[in-house]
Amino acid sequence: MSALTLPSGEEIAELARREIDRAIKRNIKGLEFLAAGTQPVGAMAKDVVYRKGTAVLYRYRPVLDEIYRTPLLLVSPPSNRGYIFDLAKGQSFVEFMAERGFDVFNLDWNPPRRDEAELGLGDYVDGFIPESISRIRELTGETQVTLAGYCMGGTLAVIHAALYGTASARNLVAFATPVDFHHMTLFQKWADRRHFDLEHLVEELDVIPPDIMLGAFDLARPANRTAGKMHLWSNMWNDDFVRSYRMFDRWAAETLPVPGTYFRQLIKDLLWDNALSEGRLDIGGRIADMSNISMPVLNITAVHDHVVKKESTMPLMENTSSRDTHDLVSKGGHVSLVAGPAAVKRLWPHIDSWLARRSV
Repeated sequence: MSALTLPSGEEIAELARREIDRAIKRNIKGLEFLAAGTQPVGAMAKDVVYRKGTAVLYRYRPVLDEIYRTPLLLVSPPSNRGYIFDLAKGQSFVEFMAERGFDVFNLDWNPPRRDEAELGLGDYVDGFIPESISRIRELTGETQVTLAGYCMGGTLAVIHAALYGTASARNLVAFATPVDFHHMTLFQKWADRRHFDLEHLVEELDVIPPDIMLGAFDLARPANRTAGKMHLWSNMWNDDFVRSYRMFDRWAAETLPVPGTYFRQLIKDLLWDNALSEGRLDIGGRIADMSNISMPVLNITAVHDHVVKKESTMPLMENTSSRDTHDLVSKGGHVSLVAGPAAVKRLWPHIDSWLARRSV
């Protein structure tokens, strides 16, 4: 047996000095954190090229002289700000793709006014998205785009592609996109129709406040906020960690309200009836049939995603008519796919490689 080697007095002293230094920095940084204003977000210059109702379409200014022919349209979830795609320099999916020659657009959302409470799924997938693509055609001369969406933005992109096929989308990229809502088990429990009075909620509020949406996420991870703050305190001396935390915290705090009609259809048609996955989703008298999706499909999921399970995304692999489908599984969680610092090295290069061959 080898003898146990005890640390020397100098090593113990050095360890103590290091911990004291971190404790001092942690407390000083904690005071700075409490006194700090809103964390700036956004790395890339952009221009508004289309605006209608709650929708606003941004075009990011290209950074290269040579760009791919097929524009990239990112669709944000209606309940969240689109700057999640462009948090900060070095942590921006938009920046990453623009530096590799993509012409990037983002369909983002503003809070709906009370007179916009009647906006429903049809307004998004049969109005805002096709009108944005038409505007992109005017600007670029290209008839098709790569249609990409995150979370419910991805669901809207899938529904649009199921209605229009390749008429507007050359490629379909889905980040953590729910399609089979029977596998959204925690959300099923949150909105259990036996006690969730959907009609009363919509009739009373018209526009659904963000606290309602955040309640579902808190149910999925009830201790998440407390654990996050404890993790922040443990890393308060780390400037990069604190900066990243503040950006994500701002994004979560700026969750948007959604129109009542949209919310009703999300719960009733998608979550309860699973109409999209089962080929029964009616949009303005047309069925959103996923067999119409014949373009290349890239389905991206995260190993530790507690919001959208991989099983919920699988109809994109099973129910489309595409012969070019790729399932990409990444480390991390629900948000890190589109904004995590590790995604720059792990995930985004794979997306660039897959998309580059299909964008010329």
